[in-house]
Amino acid sequence: MTDAAVHELDWANDYDIFSRPFVQDPYPIMAALRAHDPVAHTERWGGSWLPTRYEDIQAIAHDVEHFSSIEIAVAPIPATYDEHGNRRRSVIASDPPEHTPERRILLPVFSPKAVERYAEGTRALCHRFIDEFIADGRVDAAERYARQLPPRIIARILGIDPERADDFTEWVQGVLELGLTDPELREKYRLLINDFFREEIERRKTEPGDDLISWLLSQEIDGEPLGMHIVEANVSLMLIAGIDTTWSSIGSALWHLATHPDDTAKLVADPGLLPVAIEEFLRAYSPVTMARIVRQEVTVGGRTMQPGDRVLLAFPSANRDPEVFENPDEVDIERQHNRHIAFGAGIHRCAGSNLARMEMRIAIETWLERIPRFRLADPDAVTWSGGQVRGPRHLPVVFD
Repeated sequence: MTDAAVHELDWANDYDIFSRPFVQDPYPIMAALRAHDPVAHTERWGGSWLPTRYEDIQAIAHDVEHFSSIEIAVAPIPATYDEHGNRRRSVIASDPPEHTPERRILLPVFSPKAVERYAEGTRALCHRFIDEFIADGRVDAAERYARQLPPRIIARILGIDPERADDFTEWVQGVLELGLTDPELREKYRLLINDFFREEIERRKTEPGDDLISWLLSQEIDGEPLGMHIVEANVSLMLIAGIDTTWSSIGSALWHLATHPDDTAKLVADPGLLPVAIEEFLRAYSPVTMARIVRQEVTVGGRTMQPGDRVLLAFPSANRDPEVFENPDEVDIERQHNRHIAFGAGIHRCAGSNLARMEMRIAIETWLERIPRFRLADPDAVTWSGGQVRGPRHLPVVFD
């Protein structure tokens, strides 16, 4: 998309993050906005602001005085409450002072050492799915590989049946991908997730295990057990956040390698480059955009925002800001200085980042061991999700 075409659509005053041009290729749009209108605005989807510069996005993520995380969806979603009138809130959608002790409870579960216990199981899953299609010489790498891994891994962490992965992925898409623009669909799947986890939580009360649900039920804050409105919201968050984001990140990395054979050859020849390459894939193809709600009047990039306004933290745009990254639109798998914020910034930086990195590392490493040469079967057949999380949904590739 040319710079002129971007401006013809008036993205600065009427952007639509769910539109096909933005979903298919948001980077030229973001680049034009950074250069000419660094804080865009729209009345679509309930209205929102879109800062596009690294400096502004980083500052907002750290500013809990002016910006609340009470609503983090990119389009308005009604709050839900339990039977006692408590708002269901996860750690990602809470503000201080509640946020700090609740996040502290989750961090040990996702420490580097803790997630490494799932590494061999992840590797076995990768081989299992590659075994299913390798003889065919072709596969939809998003559907039959990237999509299959995260739901099974997060299911094991939660202590739920990993072979219900297709159900879990359908529910998550219904809430996070399709449901953001279809309230009835979102409510349907929200209730499915809530009912499922209520049963699991009740079972853990009498049959605790070595899983995240049992862990949360065993924790206290100020001598009191966690409220069920907090437990329910956080286990739902783990399912939702643990599937779509990592599926998208693995898929984007595979899309890049399918379209950049020189990079594929480098990683096959020197697997030691993979950790650096993963950071670059996270920077260049950051999947997540989060929201904040303005708490009190504030000015960002010369634009004045009012209490109640929604602000979108476009981490994909921040991570391609030329003020921070040299040649930001070039994907350099040997980039050494990489201050990306793909996992967010501030107190709400993704608690599951270690898990996501482990899954990406093993998924890509195993794929390249088994399939060292591959390419897109049909570039026009590749489709992407967008809005809250961007990643390939169909990625047909062929290989020798």
